[in-house]
Amino acid sequence: MCGIAGVVCANDSAEMAVRSMLSSMARRGPDGEGVHHWPQAVFGHRRLAILDLSPAGAQPMLSPDGTIGIVFNGCIYNFLEIRQELERLGRRFRSQCDTEVLIEGYLEWGIDRLVARLRGMFAFAIWDDPKQILTVVRDRLGVKPFVYSAASGIFAFASTVEALRAAGFTGAIDPQSALELLDLGYVTDRRSIYDGVTKLPPATILEWRGGEIRERCYWAPPHADNDSAMTFEDAVARTEDLLIESVRLRLVSDVPVGALLSGGIDSTLICWALARLNADVEAFTVGTPGDPEDESVAATDIARRLGIRHSVVPVAADEPPPLDELVEAYSEPFASTSALGMLRVSRAVRPKATVLLTGDGGDDVFLGYSFFHNAWRAEQLARRLPASAPSIWRAVRPLVRRAGGLRRAANFLDYAVGGVGAYARVRIGIPYFEERSMFGERLRGRTVVHREIPASFSSAQNLTSDVLRFQWRMHFLSEFLVKVDAGTMYHSLEARSPLLDQNVWEFAAAIPPRLHFHGGQYKAILREIVRRRVGHSVAFRPKQGFTIPVEKWLASRWSRRLDDLKNDSLLVRDGWMNGPALSRAVDDAVAAGEMPKQLWYAFVLEQWLRRHASREPALAAAPSAANRVAIPV
Repeated sequence: MCGIAGVVCANDSAEMAVRSMLSSMARRGPDGEGVHHWPQAVFGHRRLAILDLSPAGAQPMLSPDGTIGIVFNGCIYNFLEIRQELERLGRRFRSQCDTEVLIEGYLEWGIDRLVARLRGMFAFAIWDDPKQILTVVRDRLGVKPFVYSAASGIFAFASTVEALRAAGFTGAIDPQSALELLDLGYVTDRRSIYDGVTKLPPATILEWRGGEIRERCYWAPPHADNDSAMTFEDAVARTEDLLIESVRLRLVSDVPVGALLSGGIDSTLICWALARLNADVEAFTVGTPGDPEDESVAATDIARRLGIRHSVVPVAADEPPPLDELVEAYSEPFASTSALGMLRVSRAVRPKATVLLTGDGGDDVFLGYSFFHNAWRAEQLARRLPASAPSIWRAVRPLVRRAGGLRRAANFLDYAVGGVGAYARVRIGIPYFEERSMFGERLRGRTVVHREIPASFSSAQNLTSDVLRFQWRMHFLSEFLVKVDAGTMYHSLEARSPLLDQNVWEFAAAIPPRLHFHGGQYKAILREIVRRRVGHSVAFRPKQGFTIPVEKWLASRWSRRLDDLKNDSLLVRDGWMNGPALSRAVDDAVAAGEMPKQLWYAFVLEQWLRRHASREPALAAAPSAANRVAIPV
């Protein structure tokens, strides 16, 4: 787990730019820094040493003749298996780390055959000096980030947007991205807060040669197979096997490995698998004594049942969450309240472990959220409705909307006739600001792409699949994975989630929804494993979470910090928000004793502007479409 950076088609200032990027990513890699340059490229790396702690594992790593180099962020969990295959083909190795496997695999097979073998989380760049080709790859699910700027014939890349900004490779703040933040609480993976910066999509290979960029997708998750003859018992048994294998792979490390045990289903399953593997791994629970959300008692009981080592890391329930860390850790404005919890957990666990196994991803791939169940129910209804249903509902809907108590039922029927387009527009977001005339001239009259998805009865009849893919791009990739990566890496902690394994994901994504919701339960397959292997009370324990009630705290204990929105606000000064309307909304929220989440989003954007954007660098525009070629798979 590291920070990577580079500049291709280099000029005299390229090495200085790379070193600036590395400096901004120091927390991602506190164990070392390396820079290497060729006539046309400079690569840089910040190291968090996990495998082969010796200098042999340092990066940039070069081929034996020095003509090919790599910088790599992440972990290839099956690298020993790939290494053995390469050794049988005559390849020789000088280190004991996964990075060298990528170089030797590239030399032996080329990039496509290499990537097909990889299981892990990764973002890496390879410079092939004889061919003058830069090759970049991001992992299948997008666990590891990769951002780049391509302008004026120069390709610059890094692990974070802030690193590119530190070296002057970003343009002005993008109004559409600011609008996404105010609508969703984060900037999606399709955009960047700055003009001129692109996020490489998941499962993508990018090649840069002579100023031209070519991209191709190498993987896509399967659709659910509604016609499958799979039984619930089949799904449970196969999931057990895949989970144990996935946990085993993620134990590869030359530094201490821990596991996060929150008391919920997903983290319990990870610890159960560790116990089955007889792994000598300690589980950690971040406890908040006296807080009703504290899970340390439940987690201690689970650890006792499993027979694993366990420690409770106490954190005062009333300890102020790390608001300043939130702005510092996330290089784009990021208003996910659970990120505050992630930062707090990472800070508490880091002194005890360098690698942390987590249960992240279970809700996303095994359908643990209520909206997945609602989408499935709406899809079933849509398949029974006549073709005239959408026009009938459009005529009736205005009458239903006036009855506030029927709002939830109306939303459900919207899904059943309008599909994912209706689902994408259900959140309050932008309408909150528009109804109060709060937007300034830079945002007024704009909208975001996801609110323009048309209603579609065809989508309604396939809504579960459509919502899954929408959530993957809009929430899982853009919010969830960003929260985990930046939150843990800010404290130099490598998070590994067995439930994000590609084999687990491919299997679970193909399972018919009826099995995911077996017995009327969300996430029924994982719940059943916990019931059988750990206990009924654990499997059906009410869901809790490590939450921080920012909406209430902003209107009470943090209310003085809201002065930033009312006095000399950058949002107002720079034309993002209407000053009087913003002040009225803040006063109304304080009087009511609770801050709407939209004002929390505005507050985070204000704090981010003060920290990150006090000086907006000027840079050439992003590359033109003429220089980019997308290759379908």
